Amino acid sequence: MALIESGFLFALAADAILFGHVLFVAFVVIGLVLILAGKAFDWVWVRNPWFRLAHLAAIGIVAIQSWVGVICPLTTWEMALRGRAGEIAYSGSFISHWLEALLYYHAPAWVFVVCYTVFAAAVVASWFWVRPRPFARRSKRGAD
Repeated sequence: MALIESGFLFALAADAILFGHVLFVAFVVIGLVLILAGKAFDWVWVRNPWFRLAHLAAIGIVAIQSWVGVICPLTTWEMALRGRAGEIAYSGSFISHWLEALLYYHAPAWVFVVCYTVFAAAVVASWFWVRPRPFARRSKRGAD
């Protein structure tokens, strides 16, 4: 009970969301780097259609949110949890301090819209330059 009253669990949950947010960003950014490297090094796995579709959807969601002015739900949840923990946003733990430095920048909103859109365009271009394999059809075993 004292842990909840002190806000420890809320701060811990906020840190977990921030960590997940960083992993999401890493998937999007590093994913494109790996796709392009996979073309150069002929890595078969970068042509996996499920990986490519998840990657395209991830940056697509980010770009669309920026176009319509929606704040990322991960950011909203994290900030709400920090408020419940009695923290000023991002002044809490070691984890939140360093992960925030990697993830959040202070710039006008239009800068992010342009960056997300250009990055999404690069991911779409990679879809055509490094073609994913077709989705496998279900085999009809025993249908002879």
